[in-house]
Amino acid sequence: MFGSLDLPEGYRSGFACFVGRPNVGKSTLTNALVGQKIVITSDKPQTTRTVVRGIVHRPDGQLVLVDTPGLHRPRTLLGERLNDLVKTTWAEVDVVAVCFPADEKIGPGDTFLVNELAKVRRTTKIAIATKTDLATPERIGEHLLDIAELGRTTGTEWAEIVPVSSVGGDQIGLLGDLLVALMPEGPPLYPDGDLTDAPEEILAAELIREAALDGVRDELPHSIAVVVEEMGLREGRPDDKPLLDIHANLYVERDSQKGIVIGKKGARLREVGTAARKQIEALLGTPVYLDLHVKIAKDWQRDPRQLRKLGF
Repeated sequence: MFGSLDLPEGYRSGFACFVGRPNVGKSTLTNALVGQKIVITSDKPQTTRTVVRGIVHRPDGQLVLVDTPGLHRPRTLLGERLNDLVKTTWAEVDVVAVCFPADEKIGPGDTFLVNELAKVRRTTKIAIATKTDLATPERIGEHLLDIAELGRTTGTEWAEIVPVSSVGGDQIGLLGDLLVALMPEGPPLYPDGDLTDAPEEILAAELIREAALDGVRDELPHSIAVVVEEMGLREGRPDDKPLLDIHANLYVERDSQKGIVIGKKGARLREVGTAARKQIEALLGTPVYLDLHVKIAKDWQRDPRQLRKLGF
């Protein structure tokens, strides 16, 4: 699969991980570098839960991007587990890239995160000023100086500081170049054509959760978990007309939330199903029949048994 003979000299491969406070553009950046949507993006903070690896194939190297949840001060057992996941990832990757959105000033949350990161000695660290399309050139200049200063005050040495816009595509290619240059030399880690190593059930569940979060009020984001119970090609269909059956449960914590997700006469749930189905079909390239049910798992974020059942 990977003949070492046909690799260019100096080919590099390794793992990079984007970190930052919730909602700083980590998932959008991963999708922009991979060139396709593989991780959910939402205007609600704290939406990424599983560590999805996006794979960037280039002539000179292969970048494996690990997407982690935003690090935050945890209020629930779920929050603690997510933070543990982040710190384990930091120690295992070649480069940690910290995202600071250009349209917001650096705050206590950023300082907290960079101080935590400073404890991971061996990993190379770079800083990314994200969302530059939302800031003026003057503001971006100030922001870059603030990032450099934060490095000095926390004793963190930034190997690079790069401003980018995932939405506008600005400097995304440059960021890819810089990340590959920081990777160790070695053969590709994944076959050509693979965009992620997340199982399809996880990707489908994440896209369903994204559709469910879209447009609901703020009390809901953390309270939705999605489990794909069954997923497989329907039997007896001709080869040229496959249909993928997906049966999934959306879990919320309270009866009132169940009503929000289902909507009046089931209208909201139908919208969620349609939106999620289109995204899953686009990702997997197969027509999908999606069957969704909403269930209550009382206070699941604080209950170890429920967290295990829901895959955390």
